[in-house]
Amino acid sequence: MEIAQSTPTATSIARLVESRYDLGEVVESEFLRRSFNQVYRLVFASGQRAVARLCAERPRGAPNLHFEAEALEHWAQAGCAVSRGLRAASGEVAIDVGLPEGQRPLMLFEFVEGEMTSDAAVEIEVFARGLAALHSAGESFQGTPSAYTLDLDYLLLRPLQSLLRAPTMTAELRPQFEDLARRLHDRIGEFSELSRVLCHGDAHSHNNFVVQGAQGQREAVFFDFDEAGPGYLAYELAVYPWWLHPRTQDGVLSDKAMTQWRHFIGAYRSVRAVAAIDLAAIAPFMAVRQFWLLGEYAGRVPVWGSQAMPTDYLRRQVTMLRRWEAMELPLDAIER
Repeated sequence: MEIAQSTPTATSIARLVESRYDLGEVVESEFLRRSFNQVYRLVFASGQRAVARLCAERPRGAPNLHFEAEALEHWAQAGCAVSRGLRAASGEVAIDVGLPEGQRPLMLFEFVEGEMTSDAAVEIEVFARGLAALHSAGESFQGTPSAYTLDLDYLLLRPLQSLLRAPTMTAELRPQFEDLARRLHDRIGEFSELSRVLCHGDAHSHNNFVVQGAQGQREAVFFDFDEAGPGYLAYELAVYPWWLHPRTQDGVLSDKAMTQWRHFIGAYRSVRAVAAIDLAAIAPFMAVRQFWLLGEYAGRVPVWGSQAMPTDYLRRQVTMLRRWEAMELPLDAIER
C-alpha cells in the first residue's frame, strides 16, 4: 500500500530527537498542527523547549534547509529577533526521518513564547517595523544561495500549472484561470525594476509574536521561515493585506482592515523607504499570493483529498480574482 503522508506521534518524534540531538531527555511532547508541514512542541529535562518541523512534500520540491538555517543565523547576529535552527549532534541543520512514504527531513528550532500579533495598532506597527528590520539586515546576507527565488515563475506560473492539474478543475474553468494569470503576469511585468529583498515569505502577522524585549520595549519575534528566499518586496508587503482581505466572491476590505493596513505600511516606511513603483505593485501581488496558495492546495490533494478545493470553490475563486484585478490600496499612513 502506498502512503501519501504519514503522521508520526509526538512521542515518536521525541524519541527520535533524543537519539539524534545533544539536548537530553524529552519530558513532554505535543503535536501542534498539520498544515503544509507537521509541527511538534518538545520540552527537555533541562527546561529547554524546542519546536520540531517535519517537512512535507511540496509542489516546489525539497525544503530550503541550508539556506533557511544560515539566513536565520545571519538575522540573529544582525540583531533581529528570530527563532533560529538547532543543529543535530552530527552538526547537520536537519535529520532525515524514515517513514512509509520515504525519507522526510526534520528540523528543530528555538521555542518562542508569546502570542500572535493582535489587531491593536501598536502591535501591528511593531510587526511592520520588525519586518523592515529583517529586510534591512538581509541586504548583507552572503550565505548558501537559496534553492528558490520568489519571482513570478515561483509565485504564479508554477502554482498555476499545479492548480490546472487539480482533479476538481474543469474544462470551463481552466482557460479562465489561465487568462487571469496571464493578465496578472503582464500587469506586473509592466513595472520596471521592482525592488528585491530577502523575504520571510509568509509574513502575515501570525508567524511572529509581539513580546517584551530585553530593554523593556515591545518587539516582534519571527518564526516559520519555510517560505524564505530572495524575492519581490512588493510581494512580501502584499502578504499582510492579503491576510486581512476576506477571500470571498463579494468580499471587500473593511474600514477596520484598511486602518490596520495603513498602520502597517506607515510603520514599515518609518524604518525603511519604499519606492513608489513598489507601493503600486502591492495590490496586484495580493492576487499573486492567492494563486500561490491555490497551487499549494492543489499540491496537497494527495494528503488532504480533492474536496479540500472542490469545483464550486474554484468557481468562486475566479469571481474573486476578477474583482481583485481592480483592487487598490491606500498608501498613506495613519497620523500619530
